[in-house]
Amino acid sequence: MFPNPKKIFIQGKIHPEIQVGMREISLNDKEIPSLKIYDTGDSSQAKPIRHAWPKPAGGLTQRQAAQKGIVTPEMEFAAIREGVDPETVLNELAEGRAVLPANKKHPECEPMIIGSKFLVKINANIGNSALGSSIEEEVEKMAYAVSLGADTVMDLSTGKNIHETREAILRKCPVPIGTVPIYQALERAGGNPDNLSWEIFRDTLIEQAEQGVDYFTIHAGLLKNCIPLALKRTTGIVSRGGSLMACWMQTNKQENFLYTHFGEICEILREYDIAVSLGDGLRPGCIADANDEAQFAELKTLGELTKIAWDLGVQVLIEGPGHVPLNKIKENMDLQQKLCHGAPFYTLGPLVTDIAPGYDHITSGIGAAVIGMLGTAMLCYVTPKEHLGLPSKQDVRTGVITYKLAAHAADIAKGNPQALLRDKALSRARFDFRWEDQFALSLDPETARTFHDGASNAEFCSMCGPDFCAMRNTRKIGE
Repeated sequence: MFPNPKKIFIQGKIHPEIQVGMREISLNDKEIPSLKIYDTGDSSQAKPIRHAWPKPAGGLTQRQAAQKGIVTPEMEFAAIREGVDPETVLNELAEGRAVLPANKKHPECEPMIIGSKFLVKINANIGNSALGSSIEEEVEKMAYAVSLGADTVMDLSTGKNIHETREAILRKCPVPIGTVPIYQALERAGGNPDNLSWEIFRDTLIEQAEQGVDYFTIHAGLLKNCIPLALKRTTGIVSRGGSLMACWMQTNKQENFLYTHFGEICEILREYDIAVSLGDGLRPGCIADANDEAQFAELKTLGELTKIAWDLGVQVLIEGPGHVPLNKIKENMDLQQKLCHGAPFYTLGPLVTDIAPGYDHITSGIGAAVIGMLGTAMLCYVTPKEHLGLPSKQDVRTGVITYKLAAHAADIAKGNPQALLRDKALSRARFDFRWEDQFALSLDPETARTFHDGASNAEFCSMCGPDFCAMRNTRKIGE
């Protein structure tokens, strides 16, 4: 995928047994001769690397180990990737401001950290539907997304062979895998949400935990008293998991069993060291519904659940909107941090307008860059197929590149040294007409090289030509 970079490995100091893979780009630049780039891994080379690593005594989770001041191999691995001290990772985990999703049953997963003090991460959604795709296609999508830079992948399969699809993905995946367990639970309930139960959900949770899922989206904050608020909306409940639980509550006249059994859910998650991503079942599905009473009522409950999970040693992510106009994004970020005690925010976009079907990777990428700049830790990508159909491999590519761009823009705004240095290196290469260095440093080298229609040693591009090239003229002035 990347033409110039070579894979290098950095050995741990606290834990010498760890070898952290990075991409090193060699440059024809005296000031910046090379650059080390964060590498999300290679699915074709996925190995159970964590099998041999020492485990915290007493089966502690990463959160519990951090609270005891223990730097685990996973923490040091993540710190090296980020270019920070291991103590920074430890402190952010201990305070709940970051998560390190790494199920004990997913040894192929290369540890990474999600938090506002670190590089903004992106998630790629894949998964089949009842109408299409196969196990092979979903594994290929996962591998492609990771090769392009997806930091985590969510398997949202709702069609056939959900267990087998997930197993094939997990054994090849070097990044954390997330799921929404209620989807498979619905399959076990015969496709009828009225037949769902705590017992069916619990068994599904354990099955997926045993396979190695690293984080679960669980819609435990959508309570019965929120449903009337959602029915006032333009687009109602747009979360699949949220709508399923709302149907169950209305039919059974009971409170959300994910809420009433949340302590038991956390006990299962703690056993495997799985992070919980508290789902936004009432995220706005259009900008008219943004920041409404229903959305913020659920967010308040997610804050209560955060403390319960933390007390039980479980790491927490908070999921966020959705469709939000630019002028309302900051309110989302501020309120989430206040109500959820600084837990990391994980948002879908947000999409800042509703009028661009086919271009929602752009409408959402705009919002993603803004909310990432304001402190969101992970961005869930949106593809051009959003609202329209099941994404293809090419759609996955477009979604990942768009969101890598949004995340990098947010990192620049936050002053991340790695991000700033990469931009500086590319700008110097551009001014010097070092085309190959430009390609190697870009987010999508393949496309950049395809679009360049001049010679590799030309000191101009075909848009301006040699006489009107401003950079070439500037160099002449300097000389």
